[in-house]
Amino acid sequence: MARKRHHPGRQQGRGPGARRKGGADHASSPWLYGIHAVLAALGNPARVCDRILVGDDETANLAMAVAGQMGRAQLIERTGRDDIAHVLPAGAVHQNIALLAEPLEQPSLGEALDRAGEQECVLVLDQVTDPQNVGAIIRSAAAFGVRSVIMQDRHAPPLSGALAKAASGGLEHVAVIYETNLARTLDLLKQENFWCVGLAGEGEQTLADARTNGRLAIVLGAEGSGLRRLVRESCDALARIPQTGAVESLNVSNAAAVALYEFARAADNRP
Repeated sequence: MARKRHHPGRQQGRGPGARRKGGADHASSPWLYGIHAVLAALGNPARVCDRILVGDDETANLAMAVAGQMGRAQLIERTGRDDIAHVLPAGAVHQNIALLAEPLEQPSLGEALDRAGEQECVLVLDQVTDPQNVGAIIRSAAAFGVRSVIMQDRHAPPLSGALAKAASGGLEHVAVIYETNLARTLDLLKQENFWCVGLAGEGEQTLADARTNGRLAIVLGAEGSGLRRLVRESCDALARIPQTGAVESLNVSNAAAVALYEFARAADNRP
C-alpha cells in the first residue's frame, strides 16, 4: 500500500526544511585538493571558485582546459609544490593542485524529497564519521546516480578537502543533507513512499531478497557499533550482505557500493 505523501514543512532554522550552504558549519577548510576533486569543482557552474594553485605544467594544462571553458582561467596561479602544501592540512596528498572555493549550497530535505523520482534512492548514514569512508560512499553514490546522502548533524565529518578528495568529484553531484534526528528523518522518508532498508549482519533476509526497487532509503551504521536502536527500529526492514565469514565484515563504504549495485540491478529489471 502506498504511503500518504507528506511534504516536510519549509520552516527556517535547523529543521528538515532548512537549506544549508555546503554544511557551512561542517566545512573545516575552504581548500579542495587532488586532481579529480578540483577539476570536478572547476567544471561545476554552481561552485564559486576564488583561486587555483598548480605546481607543474601537466597539471596546469589540465586545469586550464576545464577553467577556460568555465571562464575561470584567470584564477590559475603557478606556484611550487611546497607553496601548495603550505595552505593545506599537514600530510594532504594534493597532486600539485589546490582550489580555494566556497562551500556548495545544499538542498534541504524537503527540497530533495520534492525532486525525488519514482525510482529514487537515498543513502542515510548513522554516525559514520570517517571522512575517507564518507567520501568513498559519496563517490559510489555519484557513480550509481544517487543524488542525496543524509547524515546526522552532530556525528558526521565536515565537507573537508580530505573528504572531497576521497569522493573524487562526487561531491559536485551528490547533495549532502545534515539532519538532527535520523529516526524522525526516516519517518519523513516513509511518508514520501521510501522503503527504508537498514544494513545489518543479523538481518533476516539478504539484500538481494529485500525490496530494492521503487523509492528506497539504504541506511548504514558506523563500523563496529552498527545502527543505533531507534534508527534500526525506524527501518521498514533489515537486510544483510551474504559473506563467507573469512572476514568479520565489510568496510561501510564497500557495503554501500554493494547495496547501490543491488538497487541499480533491481531498477534495470523492473517491469
